Amino acid sequence: MSGDASGSSAVRGLSEEDTAVLDDPVGRSLRGHHAHLARRRGRALTCARGVATFAAVPLHPRAQDWTDLAGLLGSEGFADLFSSPAVPPVDWEPLFTVDGVQMVATGGEPVGGVAGDGVRRLAEPDVPAALELTARTRPGPFWPRTHLMGDYLGVWEDGVLVAMAGERLHQPGWSEISAVCTAPEARGRGLATRLVGAAAARITARGERPFLHVAAGNATAIALYERLGFRVRTEVTFRGFRTPPPLPAARLC
Repeated sequence: MSGDASGSSAVRGLSEEDTAVLDDPVGRSLRGHHAHLARRRGRALTCARGVATFAAVPLHPRAQDWTDLAGLLGSEGFADLFSSPAVPPVDWEPLFTVDGVQMVATGGEPVGGVAGDGVRRLAEPDVPAALELTARTRPGPFWPRTHLMGDYLGVWEDGVLVAMAGERLHQPGWSEISAVCTAPEARGRGLATRLVGAAAARITARGERPFLHVAAGNATAIALYERLGFRVRTEVTFRGFRTPPPLPAARLC
């Protein structure tokens, strides 16, 4: 996926200087906090296999940056340009485009919640349950090693994981809340509110601010996040591309 932050605007209580690092969330995360989970060639970056499919080039890329990213992903590989407003070369095949928004906690009314009541941190043995839940609910990409990016919290009922949320991308002073999902049979009981609040409370306790991304058409989720103190900072566009196929072999005369 790709985010286009060209429409960014100031949020009450936050300056553009406060939020500038969020213009390149994937790149900043993979160059910094998550460098140990990144693969790199030149100035191009992508997540380690099994962690995520996100990729990044500089905000103002050169032709070599696209060549390097194609080399990282391989021919006909998937380029999930979640954070980059940069447009790939014309021989990169567009796969999808989804409008979205980036939301930030404003620091006004307290954002947070209490864990308890069946909420606990997911551990390595919980990954199959998390993968099963995200496959059912499709909150966004979640892979076998995504949990390495941060703490994920879950609600368990009768030994079954029925709701979860956690931390993913990380920039200086900011941490992204992601994978917010609830099983269909457990919806309507405030579990997502409890989990997002608990995740946000953990982030703010570290002296950081929460932010998140959501599809523009998901009015229910946007309303939930607004009740928890988040406000839209900017519109984004999530995009996926396929890297070019290999060049045909030269014929021998």
